[in-house]
Amino acid sequence: MNLPEDLKYTKDHEWIKVDGDVITVGITDFAQGELGDIVYVEVETLDETLEAEEVFGTVEAVKTVSDLFLPVDGEIIAFNDALEDEPELVNSDPYGEGWMVKVKCSDLSQLDELMSVEAYKALIGA
Repeated sequence: MNLPEDLKYTKDHEWIKVDGDVITVGITDFAQGELGDIVYVEVETLDETLEAEEVFGTVEAVKTVSDLFLPVDGEIIAFNDALEDEPELVNSDPYGEGWMVKVKCSDLSQLDELMSVEAYKALIGA
C-alpha cells in the first residue's frame, strides 16, 4: 500500500498536502481500495467556506457512496475537473492526478491535529 511520508492524514481516510495556506485533499490508497472502482466524484461546495468535519462532497463507487469530510476550516477554491470525465483517477493515482479539492485554510493550527503517516498506518493496521 502506498502511503507518502510527506502528507498528513485523517481518520476519515483523506490525505492532505500542505503548500502555504493552501491544502490539497484526496482520499488515501487504502480508502480507494476499500471503496473499489470509483465511478463518480461530486463536489458542490466550490467557492464555499466550510468548517472542519463538514461534508464537502461524495465519492460514488460501484457498490457504495461515501461522504468526503473537510479536514480543516477553509474555502474550497478548486475542484479537480479531470475527475468529471475520469473518476477512476482516484483509483489509479490517488495521491497525484486523483486529488479532489484545494482549500484555502483559514486556521493553519488545525494542521497540527492531523495524523502523521505513522499514526495513519496504526489506524489502518498497516
